[in-house]
Amino acid sequence: MPAFIKFVIVGIGATALHYGIYFILQHFINVNVAYTAGYVLSFIANFYLTAYFTFGQKPSLLRAIGFGGAHLCNYLIHIGLLNLFLALGVTKTLAPIPVFAIAIPANFVMVRFVFKGKRQ
Repeated sequence: MPAFIKFVIVGIGATALHYGIYFILQHFINVNVAYTAGYVLSFIANFYLTAYFTFGQKPSLLRAIGFGGAHLCNYLIHIGLLNLFLALGVTKTLAPIPVFAIAIPANFVMVRFVFKGKRQ
């Protein structure tokens, strides 16, 4: 199975986890905090699934740092877009949906580089 298909499978799971946590927490706490909590928990699951399932490699400290760096950039894009969509009047329940649609494809390129480098 191609890495991109595996990435999509892992990404759907991580995104569902992220949104599920956000959806529950946004009723009780600030949306940015809820979004960040969901992001962090899905990040941890995503790292291990990406390493083992998507790229068939053992997680390492170096990969965790690279993955974290890619996801830090991705998180800043996510939180900026979330606040943009909220400012545009999208409800806090639906605002993450367009964020995911925009930010996730860009994240694949960054994460793939962390795990595969310039080899492919």
